[in-house]
This record gives sequence, structure tokens and C-alpha cells, in this order.
Amino acid sequence: MSKTTSSPAAAAVLAAAFGAALTLVPGAAAAADQKDNVKCYGVALKGKNDCKAGAGTTCAGTSKVDYQGNAWSYVPKGTCQQIASPTSPTGKGQLEPFKEKQA
Repeated sequence: MSKTTSSPAAAAVLAAAFGAALTLVPGAAAAADQKDNVKCYGVALKGKNDCKAGAGTTCAGTSKVDYQGNAWSYVPKGTCQQIASPTSPTGKGQLEPFKEKQA
């Protein structure tokens, strides 16, 4: 007869393995999204950027102001330069970082 036992160590190993698996899934989804999207600078609201927000920042969610010219968000291809950006020289999102004009 076999006897099933539970131990905190076994539970910890299982939880760690499950957590690692969940971590991989969003990365795979992000990679798939990147092929259909582009980085659009100057369209993210404060703290809502997908990445890159200048020196002294780490990445996603670190933009300091709305429409920051060196912070980007992923948008569907072909739409970036149609999105309003009051700080952009053209008034629309840009495919490259830019120096903000006063809104």
C-alpha cells in the first residue's frame, strides 16, 4: 500500500515550478505581439509606457509625464503617426524618440 504525504518542501518546489511557467507565458505573448505592433513614442500617459523612458528609469511604467517623447507604447502597425501627441513636433505619435515641445 502506498501512502501519500505532503511536505512544505514539496509544496515549495511545485509552487516555484508553476510560477516559472507563468513567467514564460507573458514573454511569449509579448514576442508574438511585437511582430504586429510598433514602438510609438510620445503617446503613453504617465506611468503607462511599455518601455524606455530616458536616463534613470528602468523600463515599463516609468514615464514621468504624459506624452513623454522618449517613452513608447506598442501600437498596431500603421497607426502610430495617427495617434495624437500634444508634445510631438507634428502633433502625432512618432516612430523615433523626440524632444517634447510644450503642450
